[in-house]
Amino acid sequence: MKTHIFPAIRLTLVCLIFFSGIYTALVWGIAQFAAPNHGNGQTLSVNGKIVGYELQGQSFTSSKYFNGRPSVVAYCAWNDTTPPASGGSNKGPSNPDYLKQVQAAVDTFMLQNPSVKKSEVPAELVTASGSGLDPDISPKAAEVQISRIAKTRGLSEESISKLVSSHIDKPLLGLFGVAHVNVLKLNIDLDNLNKSLKIKP
Repeated sequence: MKTHIFPAIRLTLVCLIFFSGIYTALVWGIAQFAAPNHGNGQTLSVNGKIVGYELQGQSFTSSKYFNGRPSVVAYCAWNDTTPPASGGSNKGPSNPDYLKQVQAAVDTFMLQNPSVKKSEVPAELVTASGSGLDPDISPKAAEVQISRIAKTRGLSEESISKLVSSHIDKPLLGLFGVAHVNVLKLNIDLDNLNKSLKIKP
């Protein structure tokens, strides 16, 4: 028995020391030099006030803002930097409750965006991400909201389309990931666009 217990105890202690101490310190040290903002959350500010984190989704319920992905957890409200919980619904695509939630999201989107056909509604705007905190949407998901934003803010669709295009982050090296738009950054610059044109948002 000793020939099995003592090696197991030694292995457990070595793993605890390495993974809880050495490995953690190594990752933290690399982050201090290589990661953006030294591994800390990347905040976004407006007039010197922090309004959110770049990699954390927020809830935009007003029709004058671009909507992000739905969430099954409590998203931060606009201008709220309190870290929310992360989590998915764990409901499969055939779950009746899940289908009702998706249908309700589709109906709400169609009501807010009457110029968009039901077949043109991007799936990401009516289904939650795995983490529930996704800060990005696809360029298509932003483009289908342009008409509503333009009408609500009294701006031309062309000016908002140009703004969306300027916020499209392309795949890394053209190979890794997909093109996406950060919703919080886009909405911050949307308010700035109204101010630059001297139009009340």
